[in-house]
Amino acid sequence: MQITQIEVFGYDLHYVHGDYVMSGGRVVRALPSTVVKVTTDQGIAGWGEVCPLGQTYLPGFAGGARAALRELAPALIGADPLNLAMINERMDGVLRGHAYAKSPVDVACWDIMGKATGQPVAALLGGQRQDKYPLYVAVPLGSAEEMAAYVQARRSEGIHRFQLKIGGTPQLDAARVRLVVEITEEDDVVIADANGGWRLQDAIVAVRLLEPLPRVYLEQPCPTLEECVTVRRVTTLPMIYDEIVTDVPSLLVAVQRGGAGGINLKISRVGGLTKARLIRDLCEALGVSLTIEDTWGGDLVTAAVSHLAASVRPEALFTVSFMNDWTKEHIAGYQPRSRDGWGGPAQGPGLSVEVDAQALGEPLFVAR
Repeated sequence: MQITQIEVFGYDLHYVHGDYVMSGGRVVRALPSTVVKVTTDQGIAGWGEVCPLGQTYLPGFAGGARAALRELAPALIGADPLNLAMINERMDGVLRGHAYAKSPVDVACWDIMGKATGQPVAALLGGQRQDKYPLYVAVPLGSAEEMAAYVQARRSEGIHRFQLKIGGTPQLDAARVRLVVEITEEDDVVIADANGGWRLQDAIVAVRLLEPLPRVYLEQPCPTLEECVTVRRVTTLPMIYDEIVTDVPSLLVAVQRGGAGGINLKISRVGGLTKARLIRDLCEALGVSLTIEDTWGGDLVTAAVSHLAASVRPEALFTVSFMNDWTKEHIAGYQPRSRDGWGGPAQGPGLSVEVDAQALGEPLFVAR
């Protein structure tokens, strides 16, 4: 099998609740998402998607993904999409780094492999271990009352895992978390996520204030591993690492030096499903829990997340995000669809979704 054409599309995703606010004054209302369609000489087409969370979250942005794909796509014409090792080697041979831009190509090739063999991607990733798993929602930064109201609204929809966006004044952040803990129950999980928004001194003050609260997990308090390691030494709060885990070496450092109890495995941040599978296996072997998600995205990102999550051992899976619940636009019929706070992969070969190509319009560019 050979790749004969790669098309790159763009569309905008709007946050369904208006403003998505994080630490450092970062606000998201709409984001440009990039979709890749890989077509083969046997008429099989695979799809992938990447949507960076703005321009100040990680080293990557929509324009960067599209520029990188202009460089990558021509080098993949004629390549065998079923040889994922060679696909990734070709991309690395053309462009160093830019893992997020390579991710939709890698995911599209997994989609092709599933369609060619009649198997869902979860089976190809090692086997489907579960057909449903708990989802979380991110709670935008706001006043304690606003965040508590948001949590109550989502809880009424069946959600029991809440990632609170904090990372400002430690005393105010502690008040936000405390109120959410008070209005939730024993079966609810509260994750205090600073998105690296605290510097060391503020983080230490914050964890001392958060320490007495039950059911609270701490996520990425500071921007650097060194700062997070120092915070880890002064708190018993379970620590989840996010932004600083980008590959296998950074994962091992986070576990060995940082005492990571869990990580957020974002598919595009590590370069696609091929590398995400490796990190999944290492986390399972090391006893590190996994949140399976991506930086942002719609139906295609959610489909990839759904299959990877289904392939994780149940005891290793902490939670999952279905980001097509967070966005207004849907290019694959709003599939896979969550139900009462739970998610699972759609049934069918590949990513198990059907893309409405007309909803995407004309491609930004085509490589043949």
